[in-house]
Amino acid sequence: MQCAVVTGANGFIGNAVIKELQKHGVRVIALGHNSKKNILHNIKYLSFELENVDQIYEELSCENVEVFYHFAWKGSAGEDRADSALQLMNAKWTVDCLRLAKKIGCRRFVCAGSIMEKEAFEAAYMQENRPGMGYIYGSGKLAAHMMCMSVAAQLGVELVWGRITNAYGPGEVSPRMLNTTIRKIIAKEPLQFTQGIQNYDFVYIEDVARAFYLMGDRGKAFSHYLIGSSEAKPLREFLLELKETLAPEQEFLFGDVPYTGVMMPLEDFDCSFTERELGFKAEVSFKKGVCKTMEWIKEYDK
Repeated sequence: MQCAVVTGANGFIGNAVIKELQKHGVRVIALGHNSKKNILHNIKYLSFELENVDQIYEELSCENVEVFYHFAWKGSAGEDRADSALQLMNAKWTVDCLRLAKKIGCRRFVCAGSIMEKEAFEAAYMQENRPGMGYIYGSGKLAAHMMCMSVAAQLGVELVWGRITNAYGPGEVSPRMLNTTIRKIIAKEPLQFTQGIQNYDFVYIEDVARAFYLMGDRGKAFSHYLIGSSEAKPLREFLLELKETLAPEQEFLFGDVPYTGVMMPLEDFDCSFTERELGFKAEVSFKKGVCKTMEWIKEYDK
């Protein structure tokens, strides 16, 4: 891989993947919001909007791009996760980016999915289940995945899909659970959770970025790779480790928040295919990762 396009270049995942690609000498063309242009340096940067991806065709058509990484996704955290119109548009925009990749001659399209695709599918087909609104985000990812599979097959583009468990680490500013919890620890705010019996996994951002580099470089066409730590367990165990590491004197209250999700079995977090096919293994422990994350948050929030 000599040259790659990365959408969502200023986002949490996209920015980390760009850094990983640069480590391997890959020339990067970054696509992102113009208002955040100065975040990135020493790479070709193009402003773009998901609503009008074809507007950058001329600027990309003269490049010899081999791999198109797509991370741009509106409403990946917070209340917008429940916006059905927005999540449906995200699926459409993902297909639009796939078609653009074909037009500029890319052989491979690598996209970021989510383990919530599987959870949303299970939630939809569980009798009498009443899933929470957060599953609309997972449904959007699932729709994007299925549509891209069909369109990529028709176009002759190699689709490679990465399903992330729960990425965390320096650079994240979203209101997702772990990020919010660490900020509450720093601020000495009350810490309330579900009972925490649902299975979960967390994977550090540098490991996520390395997995995506490997997918672009050697992933098999029309394969999906679960990106996790390979140490999935009940959420409560992660939170107790977080408490021991960052907040031994603060109280963690379990059971105060209702859980409306699906109980996923541990086998749904199995990363053995990813490890076997890509030679990938998560390297940063949860304890080390949350310490680095807290250090970054403290500096960022000054």
